[in-house]
Amino acid sequence: MIPFIVKVPGINGLGKTKGCEKAGNAVLKSLNEIYSNEEGKQINTKLLDLEEIHLDNSDLEMTNDLIYKNAAKIFSSKPRAIFLGGDHSITYSLTRAFLDHCKDESRKPYLIIFDAHPDCMEAPGSPNRVFPTHEDWLRSLIESGFPVSNILLIAARNSDESEISFLKKNKIKSISMNQLLEDLEGVCDAITEFSSGNELYVSIDIDVIDPAFAPGTGYIEPGGLTSREFIYILQRINRIKCLRAVDLVEINPTKDKENLTVRLGAKILSELI
Repeated sequence: MIPFIVKVPGINGLGKTKGCEKAGNAVLKSLNEIYSNEEGKQINTKLLDLEEIHLDNSDLEMTNDLIYKNAAKIFSSKPRAIFLGGDHSITYSLTRAFLDHCKDESRKPYLIIFDAHPDCMEAPGSPNRVFPTHEDWLRSLIESGFPVSNILLIAARNSDESEISFLKKNKIKSISMNQLLEDLEGVCDAITEFSSGNELYVSIDIDVIDPAFAPGTGYIEPGGLTSREFIYILQRINRIKCLRAVDLVEINPTKDKENLTVRLGAKILSELI
């Protein structure tokens, strides 16, 4: 199955994520240097089913509306999609469209998030921010009605006190870095069991990977996964039949070193094709 690839160059990081809008083009350009993925499947970028949602990041209302409407059409017409961000704020509108699509199809939506941060910050002076940023999109999604029992947060390793309280209050399932390292195979089995038989959306913030392997992002956090560990996890996830969508966000080419992060993004994309 060749997934539908969509560039979503949206940013709403309060000025902290400027540059992430360039990631989609950079990753696809780097993909040209990958001849095949690790399963031996040949990568020919000319044959990709590719589209871009054209956004104006100065108009957040229009940006979120366009992301939601385009995603809704994609979920209703494509068996699998990959969304290339952009920063993590795009995931709010994407997953809201995913949630509504699943409701229309009488399916259960499940969400797995790979992120060094929970992205559940409470916006100062505005707990119910109209247009969520990359720091509070998950909190906003939960407050919008995404079922908390169907969310799994993996590898978060730097959380604000208010985020910890919010996650505990909502009983969000999580897998820590230490759990991953103690039993990587067992965690992959648990991920498969968690999502079995349900519609699955996977969101990947590149900062889940240690900055030694992915320095080109806004909020680097030491102690993350190696690129090899993450590729293995991703390969296991890609076998899940109910996987409907993946987003890859927070790659910032303007902050990259020797193109390491962009190339890793291309590697991740190749393993999903």
